[in-house]
Amino acid sequence: MKKTERLMALDAFRGLTIAAMITVNTPGSWEHVYSPLLHSEWNGCTPTDLVFPFFLFAVGVAMWFAFGKFDHQLKPEAGRKILKRTVIIFAIGLLLNAFPFVQIKWESFRIMGVLQRIALAYGIGSLLCLYLSKIRLVVVAAVILLVYWGLVFFLGGDHPYSLQGNPTMAFDSFILGENHLYKGFGIAFDPEGLFSTLPAIATVIFGYLAGFLIESTERNKLVKKLLLFGSLGVIVGLIWNLGFPINKPIWSSSYVVYTAGLALLVLAVMIYLIDILNYKKWAHPFLVFGMNPLFIYVLSGVWVRVLIYLIRITDPNGNSMTGYVCLYKNAFASWAGDLNGSLFFALAHILVYWLIVLFLYKRKIFIKI
Repeated sequence: MKKTERLMALDAFRGLTIAAMITVNTPGSWEHVYSPLLHSEWNGCTPTDLVFPFFLFAVGVAMWFAFGKFDHQLKPEAGRKILKRTVIIFAIGLLLNAFPFVQIKWESFRIMGVLQRIALAYGIGSLLCLYLSKIRLVVVAAVILLVYWGLVFFLGGDHPYSLQGNPTMAFDSFILGENHLYKGFGIAFDPEGLFSTLPAIATVIFGYLAGFLIESTERNKLVKKLLLFGSLGVIVGLIWNLGFPINKPIWSSSYVVYTAGLALLVLAVMIYLIDILNYKKWAHPFLVFGMNPLFIYVLSGVWVRVLIYLIRITDPNGNSMTGYVCLYKNAFASWAGDLNGSLFFALAHILVYWLIVLFLYKRKIFIKI
């Protein structure tokens, strides 16, 4: 592919992942969600479990094209840009965790999160990608995944891949403090913790290498190569799953390879449809999302917290509820039922967010860090 060409599919892929991420994070009620829109309880991989690694993979792809102006070398200017973006994205993640800044309990404040993982995986991954040759990057990614597997297995006790037995919880508790971890699993375990961010770096590296493959391959051969490497990743991931289960919460090595393979397959299909067959209209909504992904993700998080923490509604019977629950029950569940209402609640939010990013897109406003 010529360096001057820009594949629309890349931006559409990123937009698809961010739209999916917001959708699965914004059901009307967590008690009423279609199973494909839920994460696996532990081992395994649902469509929802693909969203975050796909986004990190897209980050890696974008890095390849962004770092072209630095000749893919770790120059001082590149280092400053990487450090700045890493710090800002991490800080935004912390602010999002603290929002709306009322009754913050610092003794139990969660430090890590989605944006924090993106920041660290981007920052460390960028330095490795610019410092190492592509062959060495492949080796380093493999070493990261193998070492992580070894650490989890040997440090995890009798049941190293279980919720209670995996060592990621102990490591994060030691570094961050047990009170500062996510409690959604019923215990202090953070699925976006520090220890499991190590293999997430490999996800970014694989995306970066995919970007190289996309730019350096003639378009008539590109789809075949992506399908080949994607299929290889899926097969290796499934085989590795027999020894190290595919698992999103601990970001297992098999999960990294498996999801990277699937990301390549999805990219291959999107490139074929959008940039080769020129079927572009269906992808335009995703393209619009893909041009302001960080902004719309943060906005969605802020709005949810406004509805939950800042808006209280009292019904005629004197029952108090959050704005979130009130909106779901009265605007959606009241006519669509609990399950469909929960889905329509999420889709309605996606529509509103799309109108916002469409407004920005038409005015060529792209919010970047």
